[in-house]
Amino acid sequence: MCGIVGAVAHRDVPGILLAGLQRLEYRGYDSAGIAVQIREAASIDRRRMLGKVADLVEDVKREPMSGHSGIAHTRWATHGAPSEQNAHPHISSDRICLVHNGIIENFESLRDELKGTGREFTSETDSEVIVHLVDSYYEESKDLLRAVKEAIQRLEGAYAIGVMCRDDPGRIVAARLGSPLVVGVGIGEHYIASDVLALRPVTDRFIYLEEGDLVDITADALSFWNVEDESVIRTSIRVQVGTDEADKGSYRHYMHKEIHEQASVVRRTLEGRIGAERVLEAALGVEAPAIFDETESITLVGCGTSYYAASVARYWIEGIAGISCNVEIASEFRYRSLVVPPKALFVSLSQSGETADTLAAHRIAAEAGFAHTMAICNVPTSSLARESELAFFMNAGVEIGVASTKAFTAQLVDLLLLTILMGRRRKLNRSAEIELVRWLSVLDRAVEEVLSLEAQIVGVAEEIMDRPNALFLGRGTLYPVALEGALKLKEVAYIHAEGYPAGELKHGPLALVDEDMPVVAIAPGNDLLEKVRSNLQEVRARGGRLYVFTDAAAGFSSSDDVSVIELPSIHQVLAPISYAIPLQLLAYHVAVLRGTDVDQPRNLAKSVTVE
Repeated sequence: MCGIVGAVAHRDVPGILLAGLQRLEYRGYDSAGIAVQIREAASIDRRRMLGKVADLVEDVKREPMSGHSGIAHTRWATHGAPSEQNAHPHISSDRICLVHNGIIENFESLRDELKGTGREFTSETDSEVIVHLVDSYYEESKDLLRAVKEAIQRLEGAYAIGVMCRDDPGRIVAARLGSPLVVGVGIGEHYIASDVLALRPVTDRFIYLEEGDLVDITADALSFWNVEDESVIRTSIRVQVGTDEADKGSYRHYMHKEIHEQASVVRRTLEGRIGAERVLEAALGVEAPAIFDETESITLVGCGTSYYAASVARYWIEGIAGISCNVEIASEFRYRSLVVPPKALFVSLSQSGETADTLAAHRIAAEAGFAHTMAICNVPTSSLARESELAFFMNAGVEIGVASTKAFTAQLVDLLLLTILMGRRRKLNRSAEIELVRWLSVLDRAVEEVLSLEAQIVGVAEEIMDRPNALFLGRGTLYPVALEGALKLKEVAYIHAEGYPAGELKHGPLALVDEDMPVVAIAPGNDLLEKVRSNLQEVRARGGRLYVFTDAAAGFSSSDDVSVIELPSIHQVLAPISYAIPLQLLAYHVAVLRGTDVDQPRNLAKSVTVE
């Protein structure tokens, strides 16, 4: 979950490291730190700060650092509260310096062992055991590479680490297992980072470390070893990252910018995938048709927003394609006994492609007997994409805001395309496919129309900003959208909110409804409208205040206790995409009014690379 960056060069690196940290802050922002090797003095200059990277940058401005090699870290706290003491980099014996992303599951036993040898711990983190462990092996061998190799053999859990030694300047040894790490390739300089985004200004060539890889880095050379401690060659690839996607432009927050990018995201996601009023199978690769032909059931797995996208898709896959579909929360799937149906396709959803629980579920599925695996993710070079038979990329572009918005939309579009491809083999006839593709081709315009309603949504935000709770209701495919709307309000506005199937209202939640409970309902004029109407009458009868997102066909009108926000009409299959967007805007504007940190909400991080 944390972000790490390192550099070895023939020039000063503190500026590179700090700029990289700022681009990685979406991964965690509880504390930040940097360490630079001072060659002439045979020492390490380390700075750590509680709070965000900006505080660390200001500290370095006041007291500049200089050095040609260094490592830096921005933290999302797991073991140990946010504090300067628990911030990285960690140092042992004033000579071994380390940054770590991941979780060491056997850290307590290692810590007890190391304490027994007289080593003193100054933090509450699991990471500190690694630096002491490396130092203990270095004390014996005086060889940094050997010390790191020996230390990682003792670790249980997940890690991406960068290690420096005071006595061996101009060198970083890095390794990964279960946590992402890339090597940036330059001319007379090399880098490490949790994400290519961190190194965008200094290189476009990267080497993606494989599971268990270790790399020895100097300014002029790279040497690699695999999990079997065999010397291997890893080749670099050119990765193009958009020059403007990591900037807010005229928007106050990344989240607001990313919400407003969704029309273009829809266009990009559909580009090259629909044509001649049909979905193109070639978009998923040459192996896809044969895999789809033999698939008899689908299991969708994700976490958070990705899980809600999968929950929408279950309605589509079973209703449109006529194929059995199971939806699982990745963190639960990985810990239960599995009964794998024959000829089953396992589909993992993850924006980053590095979500720890989703990756673990994917690997379990491959071992458990699923016939085929597929990834739907936003990063083509991610671990999830590389480890899947099929990869369906979202083309959402870089998403910086911690609360996912445009990635959710792109996931839904990809899942609907998958549904159509599967349905073509079963119950979806040609005319129905043509109709869906025609609606998909104008979906971007519908999204733009929804975004034009922002002023009305601000009015709703002003009414509910001071409420401590909120209830979101939906039915059918719009029930998972209600769950997602509630999640967004929780994530960025810190208001307790629950999504609920409207038909279950009288089975408990109705007890909470009174004049202080805003009830947000998703109620377009679809096949379930009359059922939803009845549910909303139950709210009104108990004095509840209703905010209804609907369309003209539904026939709702505003009154003293009902506020109606009318969205453009759209095919009911595509409604989850259209109706998710105003709920994103609602959460955003409530958060702005409440003065929260919209892009970096407390206690959260963008990429959850720890369990």
